Amino acid sequence: MSVGHIARKAETEGLPTVTVIVRSFRHVAEEMGLPRTVVTRHPMGRPLGPPGDHETHKRVVGAALTLLETATEGGIVIELEEPYRPR
Repeated sequence: MSVGHIARKAETEGLPTVTVIVRSFRHVAEEMGLPRTVVTRHPMGRPLGPPGDHETHKRVVGAALTLLETATEGGIVIELEEPYRPR
């Protein structure tokens, strides 16, 4: 999970990160000890939702930004309950 390695490196350089991943990789994020992770119930390759579904994209990015602002410790994983709805 290269995005996880990049996030960890960015964090060591002082750049806070939030990783958005699909549910099937939740265990990887937990094993890697990523600092802040948003998990979606979307399929692989679509962590933000269906192409062109701007409202879903906004909700996922909004959740990531909220987590970035509110996380008080490392290793926080939140899972969004919204199922994938193809357009």
